[in-house]
Amino acid sequence: MILGLEFPPIENLVEWPNWFGPEGSWYGFNKIAFISLVAIVVTSVIFILGRKGSLVPKGAQNLAESAVGFIRDGIVMETMGPSGIKYMPFLVSLFFFILIGNIFEVVPFFHMPANARMAGPAVLALLTWLFYICVGFRHQGPKYIINAVAPAGVPKPLYILVVPIEFLSTFIVRPFSLAVRLFANMLAGHILLVTFSVLCITLFTASLLALVLPFSFFMLVALTGFEVMVAFLQAYIFTILAAVYIGSSLHAEH
Repeated sequence: MILGLEFPPIENLVEWPNWFGPEGSWYGFNKIAFISLVAIVVTSVIFILGRKGSLVPKGAQNLAESAVGFIRDGIVMETMGPSGIKYMPFLVSLFFFILIGNIFEVVPFFHMPANARMAGPAVLALLTWLFYICVGFRHQGPKYIINAVAPAGVPKPLYILVVPIEFLSTFIVRPFSLAVRLFANMLAGHILLVTFSVLCITLFTASLLALVLPFSFFMLVALTGFEVMVAFLQAYIFTILAAVYIGSSLHAEH
């Protein structure tokens, strides 16, 4: 408590009671699970409706075609080239699922990004990890592991250092950094918005401290707009890194 302001415990920001199932159980259904389910449904509906094939796209079809064009030109062609077009369904689905889960941070009555809990980003990172490893074995065969940890052109004595470093980087650090980057950024934004929301509510009822209410409210509005940008940016970063990792598995020279 500072100057009469009382903030909720930090665990209240990320722990949500189960709507269904025993409290504390791993299979309980809570707000985070519901947001993730909505993200799956919305992503599916957008692209199901977007398959109408009208000559003049509009509505869901226009959104779907714009999204596909953005992922194709801004991510796939820049990181993998034409050989990565076949992996666009995975990347487009990944981008939309993360974006929709993130944007719930600013949706009224929810105010919680699904990816501010570590479980979601961890599953997405492990899925991406499994995907690019499977792509590596498909295109390079069993030599994929050797090509990944022992790049060509390195002096042989240096392989003693390079092999363990490349192994940790490719198979351990990549999924860990993917998950932590998404989780940490969304959690930090969530904490900032909650902090300024509680501050505005408390200052509204305080007599003397109400003088600084306009400043805290302005910060809340600015941070809300900033969080929308972060929601998009984190989905983009996760997707483009996934594309880079898949692209590195396509060819041994990468």
